[in-house]
Amino acid sequence: MDINRVKVTPKAKEVVEMLKQKHGELVFNQSGGCCDGTAPMCYEKGDFYVPSRNVKLGEICGCEFFIDKDQFEYFRHSQIIIDVKEEKSAFGNSFSLEIDYGYQFLTKSRIFTDEEYKEIEKLES
Repeated sequence: MDINRVKVTPKAKEVVEMLKQKHGELVFNQSGGCCDGTAPMCYEKGDFYVPSRNVKLGEICGCEFFIDKDQFEYFRHSQIIIDVKEEKSAFGNSFSLEIDYGYQFLTKSRIFTDEEYKEIEKLES
């Protein structure tokens, strides 16, 4: 069974690959809200300091994906799915790289089945 805590939709994968071509190595961070909002944020790897309290959830398209510790506890029993939408106001209020290209990453989620969650627990122990 191939279970991951984080995965990416085909459309979001296209945008990530385009960003990698333009910016090189990337890192994603799902913040805990407040000033950062709650959307997944994409940065050039050297431009973002990952807070020590964040948890590495996995990788998408070869890019590390981190999540705030409190958010991880909330999503512990869920698979996070990164999707993307076209953003008409290309210069929105985000520092995430995709905004300048007319996109915005979104977080969707689904609850793991009991079988999937047992598999995740085995892999992480």
